[in-house]
Amino acid sequence: MKVLVTGGSGFIGSYFYERLVGDGHEVVILDLVKPAYDASGATYLRGDIRDPETMVRALEGCDAICHLAAAHHDFGIEHDTYYSVNEHGSRVVCEAMDATEVREVCFFSTVAVYGDAPEPHHEDSPKSPDSPYGASKLAGEGVFKAWAENGDGRRCLVIRPTVTFGVRNFANMYTLIHQVHKGRFFPVGSGSNIKSLSYVENTVDAAMHLWFGEGRIPEGFDVFNYIDKPDFTSRKITEVVYDALGKRYPRVSLPMWAALLLALPFDAVIALTGKNLPISSARVRKLATVQTKYEADKLLATGYKPRVSLEDGIRKMVAWYLEKGKDLEAVWNLPPAEVVASEVPATA
Repeated sequence: MKVLVTGGSGFIGSYFYERLVGDGHEVVILDLVKPAYDASGATYLRGDIRDPETMVRALEGCDAICHLAAAHHDFGIEHDTYYSVNEHGSRVVCEAMDATEVREVCFFSTVAVYGDAPEPHHEDSPKSPDSPYGASKLAGEGVFKAWAENGDGRRCLVIRPTVTFGVRNFANMYTLIHQVHKGRFFPVGSGSNIKSLSYVENTVDAAMHLWFGEGRIPEGFDVFNYIDKPDFTSRKITEVVYDALGKRYPRVSLPMWAALLLALPFDAVIALTGKNLPISSARVRKLATVQTKYEADKLLATGYKPRVSLEDGIRKMVAWYLEKGKDLEAVWNLPPAEVVASEVPATA
């Protein structure tokens, strides 16, 4: 099978590439930047998913599409760009699938669609996104739902993962590991709040299980959360990081007021420069007090079982960090506000 992976140069895209090639599939990567990993087994095309000509050319000869390309960072992206990429881009993808008669798509959405809706967060629970990212992804889901409901063999699998981490990722988990390693982390409060997580290898395995594996969904539209169970509290996550780094967990935790006071200088720098600093009052509250708990009962009922435990996933990431990750510099590739004209050759 020939599969187009949009956003295939990114973190999750790199794991889809490895999985698809390992399963014997032909892979085409469509992204605005070249893969930083070894993707020699794929065809790379530089292009923007919002450009209709690009999408049609990239999909020619393909059997399915894994749609990962998104505007998702919480810094440096304008409100309208989230919708341009996540909603309008989805519409362009659907139109291109119709033009090329592609009937199989896996769309990566997010648990951010639930926003501040009350728990529990099952797939059919109320949605109340409180960010342009979550709202635009929910709008994107609506585009794919309307496309799938046209029938004629159309099949759309939507995956809503929570915070996804693993080797080669430089987001929240990397920041935590780095701060603990450098002695810059201080526990705040009791740490009893639950933080649902997704280990990347398991996330991709689950998607493949539902898309083409034993849990294959039928024609039409279906949505699944992805969360590694059982959930960990923020304290448990931090304890595993400390232990994996060979460090003792601190005996004393900072009260919230003290942590927020220490974060004030960082807030000021962020306000003045717009930089995405690893410490801020918002980050302190998010880790120490905010609960982000989601459910995966629907997925587990299909017979899916993760290969890697949540604790082992954290330990694998710490091992990578110590071996090479700590010496690497994160590169954030943000989508441009304006659509990039097609650079995909007509023979793609």
